[in-house]
Parts: sequence; structure tokens; C-alpha cells
Amino acid sequence: MERIVRKPFQGITNIIRFNWHYYMIAAMAIAALLMVKLFLTEGLEMIPVLMALLVLSGTIISLLVSYYVYDRSGIYELNWLNNRQINTNGIIVNINAGFDETSVSLTQKYPQAELLVYDFYDPQKHTEISIERARKAYPPFPGTKTIDTTDIPLKPNDIDHIFLIFAAHEIRNEEERIIFFNQLQKTLKPGGTMIVTEHLRDLSNFLAYNFGYFHFFSRKTWEGDFKAAELEIADEFKITPFITTFILKKNGA
Repeated sequence: MERIVRKPFQGITNIIRFNWHYYMIAAMAIAALLMVKLFLTEGLEMIPVLMALLVLSGTIISLLVSYYVYDRSGIYELNWLNNRQINTNGIIVNINAGFDETSVSLTQKYPQAELLVYDFYDPQKHTEISIERARKAYPPFPGTKTIDTTDIPLKPNDIDHIFLIFAAHEIRNEEERIIFFNQLQKTLKPGGTMIVTEHLRDLSNFLAYNFGYFHFFSRKTWEGDFKAAELEIADEFKITPFITTFILKKNGA
């Protein structure tokens, strides 16, 4: 199989391309603050300037972190899965939320495995405009099937590994997430694992993304979801200071 290499700056380019409205708002806020400065008396005029600098620096920091995570950390090379007891000849399921950047990587890393790819994106429930833009820009991975988060078309005790990389957080409703995870855990073989990779709502992501970190869930939230879905954390590790991976298995497996 011919190796497909990600283009330089592909990650950060996609972030700006699909979330341009956030950067437009930031630019407008900076311009408005600098305009306000013109109408303030001496002594007060530096307040909007400082606020504009905060907005600008926050935007630059988030872009630099995103470049590091999505273009420089090697996350899409999947080397962080080395020595993780993956059945390279088994059945692997990769589930995305409308934008798939990992199925090609999985086929290259595990060419002997049977890969099933599913997309749970529902524009009525998952309303992120960035995903809508990404879907228009990139075709789905060949053979991708659309599923509902509450109706997973997989057999019980049949799957070796399920991957959810930057996908599960798009299910914003807690009850829906728990139903989703619970269905998936039933499809795992007794020794199977679910690999969930996400940003967490923690200090490092707050420093990186400011209020954008509210789009992520806390570790406590994920733990509650996993427990309610009868999953337990077999392993947990950081890929970067900003990315956490949970290796899950069935309770008692």
C-alpha cells in the first residue's frame, strides 16, 4: 500500500479553515478595542490596548499549540499505540464524528486487520459548524457507513478494538454518550479494548485554548460515562500535555 503522508501544516490549516468564524470574531474584537482607545482619556486608553493584546496572544497561543498537536507531535502516525497489545490480525472499528483523519493511518499501521469505519454525525444533534465545513472539504473514507449513536450495527462479543479519536466529545448529551458507549462495550470481545483519545477540560488545555476548553469534557465526566456504560479504564496516558488516551475494557474482562 502506498504510504499517504500528511501535508505540512495540514492540521493547523484545517483548524483555521473550518473554524474561521472564531478568528474573525477575535479580529473584530481587537479592532473594536483599538477603536475604543481613541475615545478614552489619557490613563484609561491603555485598558482596551491590554485587552486587545490578551485576545491576540490567546489566539496565537491556541494556534501554536494546535500546530504542535496536529502537525508536529506525530499523533496521526499512531506510534503511541506501539506496545499497546493491539491484535493486528483482528477486527478493528474506527468511529468518527463526521471528519475522519485516522482511518488511512490505521490501515497503514495494521494492514492485516479488518477495518470497519463508521460515522455517527447527525446534523440535527451534532451541530458543530466546523464539522459541516470539514465534510464538504473531505470525502469520507471508502466504505464508511453512517450509524446512529443509539443503534450500533455490530454483533456482540465480535470486535477486537474500537477507536474513537477526537470523536466522542461531539456527543454533547450525556445520556446519549452513555448509551453509545454501552452499546460499543457489548460488541467487544472479552479481551477487546476501546481506545478513546481526547482533549480534557484541564489546566493545560485552558492555558492553550482559553475558553475554548469548555468544548472538552473533564476527566471526571469521562470516568462517569465509562462507569455508567460498564467500562473500566485499563490504561491511561498522555500523547502530549494536551491529549489524553483512555484504554477501556469491559468490566471484569
